[in-house]
Parts: sequence; C-alpha cells; structure tokens
Amino acid sequence: MTILKKACYLVTPSTRKLIGTLALLVFLLIYALCGMVFAIVLQVNASRVAELAYYVVAGTLWVPVAAWLISWMHKSS
Repeated sequence: MTILKKACYLVTPSTRKLIGTLALLVFLLIYALCGMVFAIVLQVNASRVAELAYYVVAGTLWVPVAAWLISWMHKSS
C-alpha cells in the first residue's frame, strides 16, 4: 500500500468534509473571478447571443468539479 493510500485511510470523515468545503469555496472563488476576467477579455457583451451562450456554459462548467469534490467528501474511508 502506498503512503498516499495510507494517508487517505487516516483522514476522518469530518476532516474530509472540512478539507472539501474549503477546497470548494476556494475553487468557486477562483472560478468566478476567472469567469469574469474571461468575459471581459472575450468581450462577450458585444452580442446578446454570445453573452447568453458564454454565461450558460461558464455557469455550468463548475458543476462536474463540485460534484466530484462532494462525492469525495462523502466517500467512506
């Protein structure tokens, strides 16, 4: 068994949830800031259709990452 797998077994469920919550908050903060910067750089407000498409895509891309992180948080040791 590798050291990483041994370390994962030592993490309690409450510690795993704390780490996951903090990671999710940091990820969402960085993702939102990057999304705003990309919207400005790409000038998506030039067209209503482009703006709508951008925000629909950018608004849903974080979901798989958050789902994976939440499933990791609830995984039993």
